[in-house]
Amino acid sequence: MTATSASDAAAPAPATHSGDRLPPGVALVIGVLIISTFIVFLNEMLLGVALPTLIADFGVSPSTGQWVTTGFLLTMAVLIPASSFVMRRFHLRTIFLVALSLFIVGTTLAAIAPTFGVLVAGRVVQASGTAVFLPLLMTTTMRLVPAGRRGQMMAITTAVPSVAPVLGPALSGLVLSALSWRWLFILMLPIAVIALALGAWKLRNVTTPEPVTLDLPSLLLSAVGFGGLVYGLSLLGEASSGHAPISPYLPIAVGLVGLAAFVLRQIPLQRRDSAFLDMRIFARKSYTLPILVMVFVAGNGIGLLVVLPLVLTLVAGLSALQLGLFLIPGGAAISIMATLSGRAYDRVGPRPLVIPASIVWLGVLWFLSRVDENTSVVSLLIAWMVFTSAMATMWAPLTTAAMGGLRAELFPHGSAAFATVQQLAGAAFGAVFISAYTIGSGAQDAGVLTTDQATSAAHAAFLTAFVIGLVVLVGVLFVGRTASPADDGAVVDAPVALAPVTVETVADATATDAAVAEKAAR
Repeated sequence: MTATSASDAAAPAPATHSGDRLPPGVALVIGVLIISTFIVFLNEMLLGVALPTLIADFGVSPSTGQWVTTGFLLTMAVLIPASSFVMRRFHLRTIFLVALSLFIVGTTLAAIAPTFGVLVAGRVVQASGTAVFLPLLMTTTMRLVPAGRRGQMMAITTAVPSVAPVLGPALSGLVLSALSWRWLFILMLPIAVIALALGAWKLRNVTTPEPVTLDLPSLLLSAVGFGGLVYGLSLLGEASSGHAPISPYLPIAVGLVGLAAFVLRQIPLQRRDSAFLDMRIFARKSYTLPILVMVFVAGNGIGLLVVLPLVLTLVAGLSALQLGLFLIPGGAAISIMATLSGRAYDRVGPRPLVIPASIVWLGVLWFLSRVDENTSVVSLLIAWMVFTSAMATMWAPLTTAAMGGLRAELFPHGSAAFATVQQLAGAAFGAVFISAYTIGSGAQDAGVLTTDQATSAAHAAFLTAFVIGLVVLVGVLFVGRTASPADDGAVVDAPVALAPVTVETVADATATDAAVAEKAAR
């Protein structure tokens, strides 16, 4: 690791931070990252509402059209594992400026896209810039926030990737009610440029880069593994109607082999501290169990946003404007419940929060699997608000419990893995729900459905989500308060990148580790 000179870093902050106060400068650093992460993640599900319009404008099927979202999620799932390398190799400010610049380039390309392929390419470039933001935000929060405030602060940081994708379709509906879909990107450009200027002006470095190298075979295996799985799943709907170009099971098999090879590749690399994604994070049950549960929580929550606009448009008969207004309360509910659950986590731990929330969450999914044209819009709105509230109540405690079980030196790997499974689950489950929707419609062309066919398709998609959600109910029964990682001998040899301490930055990870141990002792 690169040595830190006396001019680069001051003495570590005292190990006894007050649990109620943030060290100097932390709020500024995290605030800039939260604002920027919200902006880029707003685009994650931005085109969900526009999907019917895109299908009509470009003459594509629903299975093809959903790649404007699935392609975005898939790119993030492939690149997020590389964020652990990026966070170790480069300064925080450099990462921020390059990533947001990539996002701006992708947004511009999508705004001027003459064909559907160019639109998807723009979305891929957008996602390339977006991929690093969530791991960067999570790692920075875990490193800089004292243990006594982690539940509350992690609730805010984890609300960003859950609130923003929900508000994206709401914004989309409002814009599409008056303008073309291209304005979804045109209006985003000045906001992203302002965020870039704000970060360049205010953001300061809080880490010391390490001389690590990127393992290209790991990057390739990651792309093959995740890409094969999601592509294969996306073909299931087309295969059911005989329109798939190849059997979906071929890319699924290739994806599974790719993921297995990726894992095997990391084992020798982590012994030299050069792993693309350090597998030792999975040695702790307190990390592995919450992340497995999060696969199904995030998969249902993000994946259903691909199907929901189709259901609300074709079954409930909502216009683009009404659809946008429909989704706004759900985003507000996520923000409120994430904050409340984060505060409650610091007092009671995860189980009293996640168990009741999972039961309510499943109940809503069962209700949604029975909707038809006679179901009132008010009932649907209340159901969706309850669904998003329950999801937020699970999301923050699961994330905090998982990350709190790792040593500080593994935070980049832990946050990268956590963000990867969220995005991969969203991409994979979105493809599964679109496939269930297509199969359930019983139509040769799922882009043109009658009300009865759309209702049958909606039942199939939401019932699939309910069955998947049963795994969550079982999993949360075993999630407990995070134990101290002090006895985790598997990671004692990993290096720590120290953070310089100035009036504009914060204490290094030593103070954070001490705070974790102090809280665990209590």
